[in-house]
Amino acid sequence: MPDNLSQTFAALADPTRRAMLAQLAKGQANVSDLAKPFLKDMSLPAITKHLKVLEKARLISKAREAQRRPCKLNADAFKDVADWMEQYRLLWEERFDRLDAYLKTVTSKKNAKGKRNGRKK
Repeated sequence: MPDNLSQTFAALADPTRRAMLAQLAKGQANVSDLAKPFLKDMSLPAITKHLKVLEKARLISKAREAQRRPCKLNADAFKDVADWMEQYRLLWEERFDRLDAYLKTVTSKKNAKGKRNGRKK
C-alpha cells in the first residue's frame, strides 16, 4: 500500500485532477459542476475515477446530500506535501545564497582588475 505522500503526488500528476483541485480551491462544488469543463473530452465515469483518486489521496472529500454529491478541498492534505517540500526549499535557498556570494566575489575581482588596467565598467 503506497504512503500518503506517494498517493498525493500521483493524484497531482494528472492535469485534469489539478484543474479540479483549482476549481475546488474557489469553493465547494458538485460532481456535475466539476465535470462540466471535461465532458466534451471524457466520459462521466472517467471523471468519477479522477475524483476517486483525489478522494483516496485525501485531497478532497465528497458528501451526500440527497441527489447532490458536493466535493470540497481538504487543505490539511496539502500540509504533508508542503512539509516534505520545505526541506528542499531550504536546500535550494542555501545553494542560491552560496551562488550569490560567489558571483559577488567574481564581480568584485573583475571590477578591481578593470580599475587597475584603467578601464571603466
